[in-house]
Amino acid sequence: MSNNIDARPISWSGGSTIMYKSNFMMTSYYYHYSPSYKYSLGLEYIDDKHFDEKYVNFRTTYLLNRINTDNSQGNLYLTGSLSSESSSHYNYGFHGDWETRRIFTSFSFIDKNTNVRDYNESELQLGIAPYKGEYNDLHTWIMLKSKRDTINDQWDTYPFIKLFKGDFLIEIGTDNSHWDIHYMMRF
Repeated sequence: MSNNIDARPISWSGGSTIMYKSNFMMTSYYYHYSPSYKYSLGLEYIDDKHFDEKYVNFRTTYLLNRINTDNSQGNLYLTGSLSSESSSHYNYGFHGDWETRRIFTSFSFIDKNTNVRDYNESELQLGIAPYKGEYNDLHTWIMLKSKRDTINDQWDTYPFIKLFKGDFLIEIGTDNSHWDIHYMMRF
């Protein structure tokens, strides 16, 4: 399926990915290399807006399980990172997704341990494609994202749009006038 670019935080064996994410909590610049389709290794520069910190994470993601059927794909990943700040500044968690050419769902849970405060983040996404694109077409998803962190201790739900073509993806949404942006390029 051509529409699983966002579903895979691991590239093909020998592939690389560059990502940019920005929201009201932080901005992240991330590069990873995938020695195998089962895992990726990378560096992530974080500008933490909430705690006013800047640091680099060594980050890894491992594919625990993938289920391919004729009409859908599901993935379950384990992820973790260690910060340049200290050995007590790290995070770990899991995320997964299931998708068809028309429906996309995902979830994640990340436990974040920082020098300032420990907290966790949860996220759910649900989306629908208004049309079924062919392999090289521009793919469009109309999405709802629901996020919660234990700092603010509330669920925020907001719409966003996901567009991708080939090895490029962009997601744009807004949560209470805060932009939530994600850009990805694979090579």
